[in-house]
Amino acid sequence: MQTNFSAAQLADPHVAESEKILRKCVHCGFCTATCPTYVTLGNELDSPRGRIYLIKDMLENGRPADKEIVTHIDRCLSCLACMTTCPSGVNYMHLVDHARAHIQQTYKRPLLDRMTRAMLAFVLPYPNRFRAALKLAGLGRPFLGLFEKLPALRPVAAMLKLAPASIPPASPLASPGTHAGKGERRGRVAILTGCAQSVLDPAINETTISLLTKLGVEVVVPEGEGCCGALVHHMGREGQALASARQNVDAWTRAIEQGGLDAIIITASGCGTTIKDYGFMLRLDPAYAEKAARVSALAKDVTEYLAALDLPEPVRKPGTVVAYHSACSMQHGQKITRQPKELLAKAGFVVREPHEGHLCCGSAGTYNILQPEISAKLRDRKVKNIEATGASVVATGNIGCITQIASAAKLPVVHTIKLLDWAYGGPKPEGVSERVLAAAE
Repeated sequence: MQTNFSAAQLADPHVAESEKILRKCVHCGFCTATCPTYVTLGNELDSPRGRIYLIKDMLENGRPADKEIVTHIDRCLSCLACMTTCPSGVNYMHLVDHARAHIQQTYKRPLLDRMTRAMLAFVLPYPNRFRAALKLAGLGRPFLGLFEKLPALRPVAAMLKLAPASIPPASPLASPGTHAGKGERRGRVAILTGCAQSVLDPAINETTISLLTKLGVEVVVPEGEGCCGALVHHMGREGQALASARQNVDAWTRAIEQGGLDAIIITASGCGTTIKDYGFMLRLDPAYAEKAARVSALAKDVTEYLAALDLPEPVRKPGTVVAYHSACSMQHGQKITRQPKELLAKAGFVVREPHEGHLCCGSAGTYNILQPEISAKLRDRKVKNIEATGASVVATGNIGCITQIASAAKLPVVHTIKLLDWAYGGPKPEGVSERVLAAAE
């Protein structure tokens, strides 16, 4: 794609990076076939190619974002299916991240939209605030019908629908500390506690720590780490996102210096995609560039790490039919496609992949709150494909996908690590019956 940025514009390193990305696009349109919003809405401007044109026009002319650009950029899930499809290597992720930051700086949203986004940024990245907000959700449920009728308040209705009826207590394993591996030491890792997942399903990290220590891996929960920054990063709030990144880089750097780390284990793939990008996000910060690159290199999804270990034979080989949902951040963001399925198969599960597995389920961080209508269409399409597999249970590696799919599916939806831990002698995953886990044949 030909570009016409001035020398003054290219002096801005963010613009210069976006210009390199734009020039790689050859207008081929392959991305449209795998873009969830284009497939759903049929509007060229709701495809990656269409958004690239809009971003190019906005940046090249150095103008503030307008309502049309914001509408179509807001509809992007950042699922990154387009990057898997693109034959030219267009880094759409970095381009749309730049566009969102530009929107945040130059566009004044309607009041209720600003308030909703500010509330999400204030609450979701902080476990204590998020836990308190979920407890208050019951007060808003009687007004759900009213909120759904008013377009500006539909995000509030979406939040109330997604809020669980009960909240598990905070896990003591989320506190800083070291969990020794059993038997011969096979490694030392840190684990991301995170934010939303630690509130919605703390058992995911508890199970991960249990399985890793059982395998001889020492697990460190570092002092001072927190939200990875992904939620606010995708809302264009770069200052807050980079502050979270620096906080985590500092925490993990201390852990590296105090005993070394073989990996930083992440159990929410949406977080993993962002943490693996810390090196890019902080590349212009001389105090953090090198440290952030080291952290990004150590970041591993838990299934990615387990696949590199020489695992023993599982205690159980159930034969349960599992539908594996590959989160977009896993398959497109991190290019992890093989390891989770191979681990499940080795553990004795019969793995089936749903039709249209490349399409997003509609969760995408805060997307199912901010774009509830499109999100619901994608969720229903995903659930229909999952249920058509004939599986007894759904496995996936991202808390957003678990929450989204479980809101409409008849099948139990659990994190992949819980099924693996059960196969290797751990407890039955909560919410999954013995009948479901019984042998399929």
